[in-house]
Amino acid sequence: MEKFGKAAFSLFTPIISSLVFLLVFSLPVSASSQTNQHRRSLHVTVVKVSDGDTVQGETPEGTKLKIRLYGIDAPEIAHGKIPGQPMGKESLIVLKNKILSKHVRVELLDVDRHRRIVAMLWMGNRNINLEMVKEGYAEAYREYLKDPFRQSFVEAEKEARTAKKGIWALAANERPSAFRGRVRNGGQ
Repeated sequence: MEKFGKAAFSLFTPIISSLVFLLVFSLPVSASSQTNQHRRSLHVTVVKVSDGDTVQGETPEGTKLKIRLYGIDAPEIAHGKIPGQPMGKESLIVLKNKILSKHVRVELLDVDRHRRIVAMLWMGNRNINLEMVKEGYAEAYREYLKDPFRQSFVEAEKEARTAKKGIWALAANERPSAFRGRVRNGGQ
């Protein structure tokens, strides 16, 4: 009987994880409509860093979540025949060094059109998203930034730009969103 109980539990673990995931995301979350203490969050271990603004986390239950860092847009990295942007690889490496294999708190803000969780990542009191902008490895993604985050991200970018940190040290700097649009339209 004990064997049956353990087998049944292991069969239902992925189902339970999926139900928890659905429950967490079934209610709308808005960055501008909720105060900090009312936002939902969960803890994950970062198991992959895809680029300077996208990671994959794993919950303690083993559920893998693709996470887009809220409020930032990092330079694109090369994908197959599509070239990357200057500083794209450096941005990825910086983010990887900060959080790969580390436990982070994921503050859930939205789900994007690619079904990624859009979130603020925290290691203790460190806002990883904001650090990427402050250090010049991502720009403030103004098109999507909302209060209460907008002002601090825009100010952090301005300071990084003035100090010519990271991407702002480059002579020519194309916004990642403009680069994606150009490449999508056949330009390289």
